[in-house]
Amino acid sequence: MTTITMTVNGQAVTRDVAPQTLLVQFIRDTLQLTGTHVGCDTAQCGACTVHLNGRAVKSCNLLAVQAAGAEVTTIEGLAQKDGTLHPMQEAFNQCHGLQCGFCTPGMVMSAIDLVKHQPCSTDEEVRAGLEGNICRCTGYQNIVKAVRSAAAQSA
Repeated sequence: MTTITMTVNGQAVTRDVAPQTLLVQFIRDTLQLTGTHVGCDTAQCGACTVHLNGRAVKSCNLLAVQAAGAEVTTIEGLAQKDGTLHPMQEAFNQCHGLQCGFCTPGMVMSAIDLVKHQPCSTDEEVRAGLEGNICRCTGYQNIVKAVRSAAAQSA
């Protein structure tokens, strides 16, 4: 076992983990933050996306020990303490950018990173920026609409 410390959703956490523990397993199983989903286990679908030091990463593709000392934000860490949703979460809600909800946490985390790091003025730019996040329900139209709505609000 290895002892690691990191900040998750603003809280310092220290735990003993097996060296082969994936970050997604640490988040879900050890910290009980189950909003981060396990989809494909191969970094293809994006359901496990979290922010690591402010950048979107697929947590099924990293070991927990690789995140030692880092700041991790999960979908649970986006809303304000009073329950007010992050603007991207609100846009997904208002624009009906979700159906079954399985991809939604990873999609929201990726979309926040996308809007933060590059302007998205067209549907094509949003679609290209979210490549690597798979939704099997929505057809992406309302996801694109939600990302563009949130981007316009933050501009």
